[in-house]
Amino acid sequence: MQQIIKISFVTLFLAFAVSCGNNKGNETLQSKKDQLAKLEKDKASLDDKIAALQKEIARLDTSAASSQKPKLVALTTIANQEFKHYIELQGSVDNKNVSYITPSGVQPSQIKAIYVKQGDRVRKGQLVAKLDDALATQNLNAAKQQLGSIKAQLTLAQSVYDRQKNLWDQHIGTEVQLLQDKTNVEALQSQLKTLEANLSGAQAAWNQTNVYSDINGTVDEVTAHVGEMFSTAGYIKVVDNSNLKISVTIPENYAAKVAKGSKVDINIPDISQSFTGTISFLSETIGANDRGFIAEIKAPAGLNLRPNQIAKVKILDYTDPSTVVINVNTLQTDLNGKFVLVAAKDGDKLIAKKRTVQIGQTYGDEVEIKDGLKPGDQLITAGYQATFDGQPITTSATGI
Repeated sequence: MQQIIKISFVTLFLAFAVSCGNNKGNETLQSKKDQLAKLEKDKASLDDKIAALQKEIARLDTSAASSQKPKLVALTTIANQEFKHYIELQGSVDNKNVSYITPSGVQPSQIKAIYVKQGDRVRKGQLVAKLDDALATQNLNAAKQQLGSIKAQLTLAQSVYDRQKNLWDQHIGTEVQLLQDKTNVEALQSQLKTLEANLSGAQAAWNQTNVYSDINGTVDEVTAHVGEMFSTAGYIKVVDNSNLKISVTIPENYAAKVAKGSKVDINIPDISQSFTGTISFLSETIGANDRGFIAEIKAPAGLNLRPNQIAKVKILDYTDPSTVVINVNTLQTDLNGKFVLVAAKDGDKLIAKKRTVQIGQTYGDEVEIKDGLKPGDQLITAGYQATFDGQPITTSATGI
């Protein structure tokens, strides 16, 4: 029993020691992180103080300033220019004019003939297939015969009634006979209307044995075959590529920046074709799954585009016709924000001058400057790395 108690005590002691060790390790790690953060903050502050002292020393110690070699840099004169920002997305070539031609009748029918093949050009209303019309022809002929018979009977009945009415007008004959003849005419007229409706239905059923193309285009696929039952399982696919569109899904966070008529640059990389256009359609709803809305841009004819090709879409969502634009690489950051280095005159010398700037939009390697630079300023575009405020500079290697 004493041995068991000793083992338990040892186990508890080891667990306590491990726990203390872990806590101590966590405290040590957090302490080191805190020290690093403080040192980094102190370093940034010291860098600013060093730069300020270097500037002050250079101003006061004229002998040091005269002995300091200027740094070789490249300058670019600032001038206002147009700045554009684009939303870059991937879309695809879309074709709304695709028809899957199937029989229009309710019941499937056997295919007797197909008059087109893959690759054929067809026009709207052109006969492309013929279905079995034996029963439809029989019903149509029977309806025509019945209609002809009733028309003959009606003609005779109408003649009898007309003669009887003439006699009645001359006070010859009986009223009962006149009424019987009139009733006979009305009954035959009712039958005629019914048979005319039957004939119309029989004619429509026969018309459905002729399958026509409902669009102009090219036969892209034929899955139906002669002898098969023509139903929704088989079809003749006709594609009209004369009215293609570019379809793209735009994320919902751009909804306020894109509108119908927005300018678009489009590139089809597979065929190295590019063109510009405008948004012709915007969907009114946001997709529940992709959280985006659909935009369409009409594609010009003659580009040999194919449906479902990938399209790189650039939508212009912001433009400033005249503003200061610089390369984003020349932009630097310190504790006070964004800045650039420009060239300034110091007597007969050039020195680097720190200029705090306010930036606007960024696109590619260009950034829009809202404030801090103006046309005519000399921006240091090469050699700005490790160049400090007040440092002598030169644009010529002979000046070093």
